[in-house]
Amino acid sequence: MASDKEKKLFGNSTTGQAVIIAAGESSRFWPLSNGIHKSQTFLLGKPLIYWTLKGLCDAGIKDVVVVHAKDSSLPAMLGQENDLGIKISFAVQEEPLGTGNALWQAKKYITGPFFVLWPDKVVLEGVIREMIEKYKQEGLGMVLLGAYTSTPWDYGIFSFENGIPSGIEEKPNPGKEPSNVKAVGLYLFEQNFFNYYATLPQNHETDFNDVINIYMKERRASLVLLKKDAPTLKYPWNVFSLSRLLMDAFLQSHVASNATIAKNAVIEGTVYIGEGARIFENAVIKGPCYIGKNCVIGTNALIRDYTNLEEGVVIGAHGEVTRSIFQKGTHSHQGFFGDSIVGENCRFGAGFITANRRFDGAPIKAVVKDKKVDTEAISLGAIVGNGTQVGIHVGTMPGVLIGSLCQVGPGTMVFKNIPDNTKLSVRFNQDSSPA
Repeated sequence: MASDKEKKLFGNSTTGQAVIIAAGESSRFWPLSNGIHKSQTFLLGKPLIYWTLKGLCDAGIKDVVVVHAKDSSLPAMLGQENDLGIKISFAVQEEPLGTGNALWQAKKYITGPFFVLWPDKVVLEGVIREMIEKYKQEGLGMVLLGAYTSTPWDYGIFSFENGIPSGIEEKPNPGKEPSNVKAVGLYLFEQNFFNYYATLPQNHETDFNDVINIYMKERRASLVLLKKDAPTLKYPWNVFSLSRLLMDAFLQSHVASNATIAKNAVIEGTVYIGEGARIFENAVIKGPCYIGKNCVIGTNALIRDYTNLEEGVVIGAHGEVTRSIFQKGTHSHQGFFGDSIVGENCRFGAGFITANRRFDGAPIKAVVKDKKVDTEAISLGAIVGNGTQVGIHVGTMPGVLIGSLCQVGPGTMVFKNIPDNTKLSVRFNQDSSPA
């Protein structure tokens, strides 16, 4: 049972604590993971981890430990981005030794019941409050979050005894799964969770689930079940779901006082236009869309349908961008970006075109770490890392991933992934003449 002291930590006068695990290598997030953690991807003008912190803050959790990898830039970034009044402590996981080991690094900061979550758990304020209430009312040692899934072999899956969660089995074999309820990645533990962890052989991939299973055998657990699954950030295209979720929750129509908008520009729906942005003649923006600080939208350009343009992005005259996300400082000339994600400070010449649908309309597959992965997306364009330069009249096939600091020469059609720091071009003999 929860002690009176621990219950009071979630009362009105004192807040609880949370640990955000942001120490992974983000290898499956390539090409957007160039030297940063995936939670540092910007959406609506803030890094993704900011929106997770906001959800905790809005639920009354204002003492947070962020566990990060060695040499991470997360502490410096959050030093600039924390306007929420949250106390943030930082713990370092020196080596990628699993979730349990990452959580162990936060032990010295924890003084009572605490949440454990990953930085992609956004717009969950109501769920966090529900878990706190269940903890206070039922007095159980652990509250877990679950959601139904049609592919249980891809997740940690709950087993139940008399309707009460009794264990988590990681990625069970098809047909052998104990239920169709997966662990979502938001947990509420008591401080003594660390005592259980200390008794186990540590530093292996499933040590976190192992200690949860032992804990559940000795102390009953409670489960909050989501009506709708929460998106996760495993692959780069998962950013689309999080962006849409954030826009639906937080985006409001706004035009900064020093933004410049041509009289005959058209702005429809929910559109945020940041400071110093310039919208030129005949440009059309159909929201929901986020246009960040100092962005430029050229003459006759069309921006629409959940597009997110971060600070300093330039979309040239006659360019079209739909359902796409651009990080800071990227410039493009005339062309088409559909269902695409582009990193920071990229340059695209005139005539760049992303193909974002297959002829047969089937879901698009992408190659991640040399394996084909079903993105489950009918529409998916290109995903491009930081600092890449693309010449005129370049095209990309659906689901292509292009690394950072690449150069793609004029007239090139990109059919497969391009590794970081690659120069790719198609050259023709200009002196040749038709036969």
